Amino acid sequence: MMTIDDFKETLSAPSPPSVPALLLALWYDARGDWETAHSLAQDVDDRSGAWVHAYLHRKEGDLGNAGYWYRRAKQPIATDSLDAEWTRLVSALL
Repeated sequence: MMTIDDFKETLSAPSPPSVPALLLALWYDARGDWETAHSLAQDVDDRSGAWVHAYLHRKEGDLGNAGYWYRRAKQPIATDSLDAEWTRLVSALL
């Protein structure tokens, strides 16, 4: 089973780990590829997908759209750092 530290170590690898789509989205996000991350997240139609989608729109600066996705995820609107939310997301999805 992969830990958050294991997942973070894969960020320096040339290719992503074999993980589910939402973790893959967060992997691409951490490497600066917002477009790929967003494309992967928007294809997952459940609460977890909505949460990752919310985080990505928050990171983009589109807070109105982020709020919509936080509501769909049944998550409070995040007010802490983006890094802290990313870590919470990865931990929740592992």
